[in-house]
Amino acid sequence: MNSSDIAVIIPCCNEAPTIAKVVDDFQRELLEATIYVYDNNSTDSTVQIAREHGASVKFEPRQDKGNVCRQMFRDIEAVCYLMADGDDAYPAESVNALCKAILAGEADMTVGDRLSNGTYAEENTHAFTNLTTTLYAA
Repeated sequence: MNSSDIAVIIPCCNEAPTIAKVVDDFQRELLEATIYVYDNNSTDSTVQIAREHGASVKFEPRQDKGNVCRQMFRDIEAVCYLMADGDDAYPAESVNALCKAILAGEADMTVGDRLSNGTYAEENTHAFTNLTTTLYAA
């Protein structure tokens, strides 16, 4: 595995209170990954803090998380993409398990479950939700 294999992509808008922890946590868990923070017109110090903590910062001026997400996938080449939010909603401790199945060729997509300790697929009653969630939940 090399640094181009895993890209941690983080869409952000005004995440100054949490972005340092998010970047630091993912760097600690995935030493070989490149951490990308995509700023979506922040008016606080998100960009400066992300850079100070070693993230590669890119900009998406078109407001809306959908625009940011589309641009991240256009810009970055990687074997495994790991998307998290800049508000520290996703625990970095599970990322190795999520990436492992992708890098081993055992799954095309994995989905982490941050809300229910792995029982989301059993609890969610929406049609088609479990098709992706059950591939690999960490």
